[in-house]
Amino acid sequence: QVQLVESGGGLVQAGGSLRLSCTASGMTFSFSIAAMGWYRQAPGKQRELVARIHPFSGTRYADAVKGRFTISRDNAKNTVYLQMNSLKPEDTAAYYCTLDSGTIRWGQGTQVTVSS
Repeated sequence: QVQLVESGGGLVQAGGSLRLSCTASGMTFSFSIAAMGWYRQAPGKQRELVARIHPFSGTRYADAVKGRFTISRDNAKNTVYLQMNSLKPEDTAAYYCTLDSGTIRWGQGTQVTVSS
């Protein structure tokens, strides 16, 4: 069974940077052909797509994070990253990674808190 484990969350000051990682395991298919994404959800708010990377169509970002966040992947490590720069308090949320190989899989989430 596919398992996704996120890491790298924590408490940072506004203007700082953080890199999230998500490593996949238990796959019966090649990680390289899966579309990967990052979502986030703050208390009382809707879960929203932050960024996604597709092996055929490239990357896409939410307007709120364009120019500040970068999604990337290392297929040899079965890992997707989210580099977050110039962090703002409104970026505070639980961040979740997803793997889409026909069926969408979710990680357990990692908390990011940005102080002002």
